[in-house]
Amino acid sequence: MQQIHPFLWFEGQAEEAMNFYVSIFPNSKVLKVLRYGEGGPGPKGEVMLCVFELDGQVFNALNGRPPGFGFTDAVSFTANCETQAEVDHLWDALVAGGGQHSQCGWLRDRFGVAWQVTPIQIRDTVGGSDPAGAQRAMQAMMQMTKLDIAALERAYAGG
Repeated sequence: MQQIHPFLWFEGQAEEAMNFYVSIFPNSKVLKVLRYGEGGPGPKGEVMLCVFELDGQVFNALNGRPPGFGFTDAVSFTANCETQAEVDHLWDALVAGGGQHSQCGWLRDRFGVAWQVTPIQIRDTVGGSDPAGAQRAMQAMMQMTKLDIAALERAYAGG
């Protein structure tokens, strides 16, 4: 059993968020949906807690009471991608319906959750062993919203 997993506080959108995330990440599924009973604190039958997996990672999503705790960029989730097609797919899916683009591969989805859609090639470009190449790749990345693997590799190589 996984010992540590995220617990997200939504304001009435926990089930919608869970279904959205499960629909865009591979190997994902709904594990459980708990609803309020007679004792509240929410109306009987309303979703209280959702438990789900995103590519094997367990998440909890609560319809919190009281509202007002919102998400900040101080906590984000990183989605590591192997290809540009995967970067493009996750980026487009996560910003769909009202999400917001940010800088350097960061975005906020329509629920306000911060994500980093990151190609694994960043280890060899921005984190590469050639300091000058890594600096060029970092400068290129600072100009991007969605990360472009080919552009990072060109910058690292000096092109």
